[in-house]
Amino acid sequence: MRKRPESSSIRRALRGSESDGTSPGSGPGARTASLPVGAVMAKESGDKRPVSAHSILNSVTRHASLKTKVESPQLRKTTSAGRSKSFSNHRPLDPELVAQVEHSSQEMELAADCNHLLWNYKLNLTMDPKFESVATEVCRSTLSELKECHEEERGKGYLVSCLVDHRGNITEYQCNQYITKMTSIIFSDYRLICGFMDKCKDDINSLHCGNVNVGQKDIHSQGKVIGCLEKALVREAEQDAPSNPIKEGCKKAIMRVAELSSDDFHLDRYLYFSCRDDRERFCENTQAGEGKVYKCLFNHKFEEAMSEKCRDALTTRQKLIAQDYRVSYSLAKACKADLRKQHCNLENNLPHAREARLSYLLLCLESAVHRGRMVSGECQGEMLDYRRMLMEDFSLSPEIVLHCRGEIETHCSGLHRKGRTLHCLMKVGRGDRSSTVESLCQNALQNLVQSADPGADYRIDRALNEACESVIQTACKHIRNGDPMILSCLMEHLYTEKMVGECEHRLLELQYFISRDWKLDPILYMKCEGDAARLCHTHGWNETSELMPPGAVFSCLYRHAYRTEEQGRRLSRDCKVEVQRILHQRALDVKLDPELQRRCMADLGKWCSEKTDSGQELECLQDHLEDLVSACREVVGNLTELESEDIQIDALLIRACEPVIQAHCHVSTHTHTCAHTHRISCLVSQYRYNSQP
Repeated sequence: MRKRPESSSIRRALRGSESDGTSPGSGPGARTASLPVGAVMAKESGDKRPVSAHSILNSVTRHASLKTKVESPQLRKTTSAGRSKSFSNHRPLDPELVAQVEHSSQEMELAADCNHLLWNYKLNLTMDPKFESVATEVCRSTLSELKECHEEERGKGYLVSCLVDHRGNITEYQCNQYITKMTSIIFSDYRLICGFMDKCKDDINSLHCGNVNVGQKDIHSQGKVIGCLEKALVREAEQDAPSNPIKEGCKKAIMRVAELSSDDFHLDRYLYFSCRDDRERFCENTQAGEGKVYKCLFNHKFEEAMSEKCRDALTTRQKLIAQDYRVSYSLAKACKADLRKQHCNLENNLPHAREARLSYLLLCLESAVHRGRMVSGECQGEMLDYRRMLMEDFSLSPEIVLHCRGEIETHCSGLHRKGRTLHCLMKVGRGDRSSTVESLCQNALQNLVQSADPGADYRIDRALNEACESVIQTACKHIRNGDPMILSCLMEHLYTEKMVGECEHRLLELQYFISRDWKLDPILYMKCEGDAARLCHTHGWNETSELMPPGAVFSCLYRHAYRTEEQGRRLSRDCKVEVQRILHQRALDVKLDPELQRRCMADLGKWCSEKTDSGQELECLQDHLEDLVSACREVVGNLTELESEDIQIDALLIRACEPVIQAHCHVSTHTHTCAHTHRISCLVSQYRYNSQP
């Protein structure tokens, strides 16, 4: 849930600048062009006709006291021939002209006195009492609702800053129009934002992100300062011991600025200038506001035509969202009510920083969905977008960047786009017995799969979706697009003629991690949640127990699946069907059975290193049953006993009979909960029929 902004957040930026009566960075040799606070005070008019915020703002900025001081500087634009072109005789500066200068700043060579004058001009816009009187007039209804702003001391500029800070709560049209103009001015320079200069000056210097002195850096490129700090912040999360850790106060200021600029990409100055051409190329018809341009650019991030500079800026923005979901305007707005309803921000035993993380939000709301609780469709749509985002770009998960760096450099370099690095890491993670990943990397991959939850909708995994599209269109076309049973259908056709090699690899890579947490199979969880709580003492979807970790729950369930009535404590019928489905899938590949792989790793290497086809490894272990270590012998013995009760667990038999099953005995597991029983009866009937003389 997005918290009410602190009342002092933006105001402190202005207090630091007014304390000494000079602009930041002014010193010996600097031309003083500052305007006295209050210089634009105009005589009040007796005319009571309604006037728009736009006209009021422009009339104030055109006052005679500003005229001579803002028309004098020359703007020079360098042409391709090396000549400079002067722009003079401008109308008195107003917010629209300031915005035009800002938008053209990277192509213009602004004179030092113009830079300094514009800074003082913008500072006066935020502090001048006249603008407070305008705000009081056009925001009268808003101020009656925002008592925090209404009670601000007048004459020091705090009122306008308070309204900018609360602009997301403003519904009054004239007030919204006025504050929108003021916002564009404030966000054009980091020294006017949220106490940024006071909180981050030391970090700016230590990280070499720029110089806060006016005379030494173009005032209109200060968005690069915030961009540099944002990169340093996300880089710090990917390091064990950062050399120059950012101070806590500056971290909060960086995230607050990112949150305040989340609705309009124009306010993220570094990203705006980095992506201007890409916005025209990919999102020309996307209206600015409500985070729509950000979302559009995110969707095109891996397009070949996307510039590297824009892609880099977008990735930084996405990493900030991963640290604090409120940096995404659309996600925070769509899920605000659901977060409150599901109590996702009320964990008193968790630090605030963890509550704000995107992964925490996703896990909390996914838990509600899996347990059948109501989460709005708009919120689920936003969650789907960000779950897909996590699966597409591994670098958005700082734990993977930190703990899987060696595996990426050794096995997966150059595969960054469209989820290919993540699947490469999954491949290494489930690889042969001579190639394993470090446990910290394995845990990071498992946590990411749980946060993204691709088992609930295969489309989240872009690499899998693209690799298996043809198989889905032929073998699984009877299942609704996005249904979680798609993955079961793909597993059902794993070693059939309809399967293609690329799909097989991507499917097994994902299933390896899904098989290690029973909750990641949504159908199994839905049918067995009650049984697991009753028999295995499990907790909520996103809660873990040391006594019953996620990987041990399925073992508990299948131990109860084949109990007799006399033995008691049996599974419900629906849960038993799903347990059998999972056992059939695991019989295809020993790596999909975590307990068997863990207990039999040494024996697989010793006796079965050349047996790699489907079902061969388990048959090999069965052939060497007396030679196995006791822990491995126990789990193989249990599976052998289950095979005698359920023929579908015998992978070699099922694979040998696949042509007959497809021709005469195929029943979709999506439409027939007892499909495996039907197949066995059908195979027996076909055998008897073919055995007749």
